Amino acid sequence: MRSPAVILMAYGSPDRLSDVPDYYADIRGGRPIRPEQLEDLVERYRALGIDDSDSPSTLNAVTEQIRASLEEELGIHVLTGMRHWDPRIATAVAAALELGHDGLVGLVLAPHWSSLSIGKYKELFDEAVAGRAETRFVREWGSDPGLVELLAQRCRSAMTDPGTHVVFTAHSLPARILVDGDPYRDTLLETARLVADRAAIQDMSFAFQSESPTGEPWLGPDILDHLAALRAGGVEDVLVCPVGFVSDHLEIKWDLDVEAKVRAEELGMRLARTEMPNADPGFVEVLAGIVRRELAAVAA
Repeated sequence: MRSPAVILMAYGSPDRLSDVPDYYADIRGGRPIRPEQLEDLVERYRALGIDDSDSPSTLNAVTEQIRASLEEELGIHVLTGMRHWDPRIATAVAAALELGHDGLVGLVLAPHWSSLSIGKYKELFDEAVAGRAETRFVREWGSDPGLVELLAQRCRSAMTDPGTHVVFTAHSLPARILVDGDPYRDTLLETARLVADRAAIQDMSFAFQSESPTGEPWLGPDILDHLAALRAGGVEDVLVCPVGFVSDHLEIKWDLDVEAKVRAEELGMRLARTEMPNADPGFVEVLAGIVRRELAAVAA
């Protein structure tokens, strides 16, 4: 690659409350939307302070901060492409090609591969490039040593007692992925093990969160059910480390900071969570290292 650029991909979030219907319709991809589900989503974003002012969503602002910091660290163009909001992945690719870049590194702000998640980003990325540039796509980076160390530091900083039970979490997906041999669950468990070892965590478990009401089985246990099981086993203090996520967004600020916290209070438990990487310089260095390895592989 004589002139590389990075396409930094993320899920995306509505900028304003009035954007939520279009955003949800994009996620549903033409599937029917029940009014009560849409209203529930609107109310969740409202509760997080998203409104119809001229100020863009703070959820998307985190992605922009990461993009800008990564661009400064690498010294090459980094363009953001969203899966379900603007700017789209195809828009970012088109902009990179217009700038004259002949090589593109695709990097998704989610560390663990699944055909239903990262695989969809790769499809959109490949379709947008359509053979017009050399490409490298980062499939999996959940075991990156820098990421493991960063998450371990977050755990150590948040643990007030060495005996605190740590629950690692990630976004659930339909359980049918296991039939096809999808590595998603196994790689998540490996990341959790690596972080626990690095942070010397004595008591840990894994749970999933953010399941969608599709009528089919999803990966479990769900965090809300898991909290109840832990409490029944005598656990009172829980630290949640969402290893499947890298920034604050709805699944963090609502599913964990609101729903899981309320559930823990109902059970008489104390629940805290680790700080998300967001645009922390250490996290940006992790991403930069991943990109540099991809570029070095091309040059070798």
